[in-house]
Amino acid sequence: MHRSVVKIILKYLRRTEDIFLIYGVGELILEGYSNGSFQSNDDDAKSQSGFVFKMNGGVVAWKSSKQTTADSTTEAEYIAALEAAKEAVWMKNYIQELGMVLSIAEPVVVFCDNNGEIAQVKESRSHHHSKHILRRYHLLREMVSRGDVRMD
Repeated sequence: MHRSVVKIILKYLRRTEDIFLIYGVGELILEGYSNGSFQSNDDDAKSQSGFVFKMNGGVVAWKSSKQTTADSTTEAEYIAALEAAKEAVWMKNYIQELGMVLSIAEPVVVFCDNNGEIAQVKESRSHHHSKHILRRYHLLREMVSRGDVRMD
C-alpha cells in the first residue's frame, strides 16, 4: 500500500516539476504572527497557541495547538510567542541552507498582541506578577537578545 502511494507522489512530482511558487526576488521578508488564548477550552481549561508565517506576503507556515495549562493570559501569550520564535529560527535557517536566495531580512519579526508578554521578553528582570512563568519559557528572551527574532 505504501509503495503505491509513493509512486503516485513521485509521478505527480515528475509531471509538475516546472510548476512552482515565487515569493519575490532579492531579499525575502519573513514575518510571523502569534497569539495565545487563556483557558479557551471549557472542558479542560487549557489555553490555545497559534502562529502564522508569511514570506513576502504569502502564507508559508501555520500551527494551532493546545498548551499545557497556563496560569495567566500573559503566560499563554508567552508560550505561543516562544513556539512562533522557534519556528521563525528554524525557517530562517532552512531558507538560508537552501541557498536559493541572496538574503533574508534579520531578525524575523514576530507580531503579538499582548503588552505584558512583550515587556517580559524585552526586559531581562523578573516581574513581580509573572514569577509563575517557568524559566524554560525564557528561551524567548535569549532568542531576542541574540537577534534571531524581534517581538513587536
